Amino acid sequence: MVTGANYLLESNGEKILIDCGLHQGSHYCERKNFEPFGYDPKEIKAVLITHAHIDHTGRLPKLYKEGFRGNVYSTPPTKDFAREMLLDSEDILRRESEREKVEPLYSAEDVDGLMRLWEGVDYGQPFNKAGFKVTLVNSGHILGSSSIIIEAENKMVVFSGDLGNRKPPLIKEWEPLEISADYCLIESAYGDRLHGDLERREEILEDVIEDTIKAGGVLMVPAFAMERIQALLYQLNELVENNRIPRVPVFVDSPLAIKLTAVYKWYESYFNDEAWKMVGKDKSLFSFPGLKLSYTKEESQAIKNVPSPKIIIAGSGMSHGGRIMFHEKEYLKDPKSTILFIGYQAAGSLGRQILEGAKAVKILGEEVSVRCRVVNISGYSAHADQERLLDWLRPMKETLKKVFVVQGDLDASEKFASIVQDQLAIQTYVPSEGEEIVLK
Repeated sequence: MVTGANYLLESNGEKILIDCGLHQGSHYCERKNFEPFGYDPKEIKAVLITHAHIDHTGRLPKLYKEGFRGNVYSTPPTKDFAREMLLDSEDILRRESEREKVEPLYSAEDVDGLMRLWEGVDYGQPFNKAGFKVTLVNSGHILGSSSIIIEAENKMVVFSGDLGNRKPPLIKEWEPLEISADYCLIESAYGDRLHGDLERREEILEDVIEDTIKAGGVLMVPAFAMERIQALLYQLNELVENNRIPRVPVFVDSPLAIKLTAVYKWYESYFNDEAWKMVGKDKSLFSFPGLKLSYTKEESQAIKNVPSPKIIIAGSGMSHGGRIMFHEKEYLKDPKSTILFIGYQAAGSLGRQILEGAKAVKILGEEVSVRCRVVNISGYSAHADQERLLDWLRPMKETLKKVFVVQGDLDASEKFASIVQDQLAIQTYVPSEGEEIVLK
């Protein structure tokens, strides 16, 4: 399963969680999110969070609502990002709950209560909780993201979290884990493929922008408010400042992305060397001529009155909610326009339907023809591809007894598990949701 990451680890009667994510698919408000947890939230002593994406944090307020009063641990930026994302998610979930006639998953008050339990921990600073020794290390996925090393009962277990792509914009790459781990849970979102356009991603972006502007159309970019929009703004800034693309209006139509971009500016110490050089030359990494931030509903609605060509970047990244849907409804039918995907599209999501060639899709209750150009740049993915996942595992291969392949479509997980077994000679297993495994 790609979304809804949630792992229970028990030792000597003490229970902790790694992540507590929202299930995402054809609707933001998936029915599965309303099902009871497979454990008593009151018994959980701590939750360790790998990163702020909602599929790793989105049910934390529900956990709090149902009695969890332990501690939550993550890096400081993950905590700050998560607060904004959980409040934004609460608004979306509440509106969808009203439409589906079910009780909201949680309230803003639950988010506030949860944040009072949350502590920030820096990379490489071990701490002990409920008999577990915990260390967070950079996973290179988004700013503040972590892999988590847990030691208990003379065993070491590593949870990869989401692992980053090569040469990520803005942030530092992960460093090899040269440790004697016994077990590992590794994500496999792209375990069955390679990111072929990594080296050319900026060049392809430039070409797509130029072609769409030349045609007089609209470039729509469904993008995740966390990391993807900031990475895109960072590269658009470079293209505009160096006159590599024509200057047209560029709209960031996402209140959440605007808030998160402000948080990015608090944590420049997490930036990579290239971004630091840019900071030295240009203090406004996320701003350039023509950029317009659409915060209010009225500002969002006014975008359609601006003549084409123009660029619209909006959430959500999989088009299963957010303002991008209104723009897709307006422009998917326009042959002069382009929709550009720069992130993972989960099975069942509107984004996946468009990417896989649907001729018509249903948006906000209306059937909309898809006649625009559809482009995907996989090199912008913040996820490691198959080769990169193997590179991350390789330093631990001599000590690993078993690798559990998780967080991927079943085909991707099974293919990656087979490759790990063949190439690294490590025993692998693809667990089922709810399965209990004893680590011996």
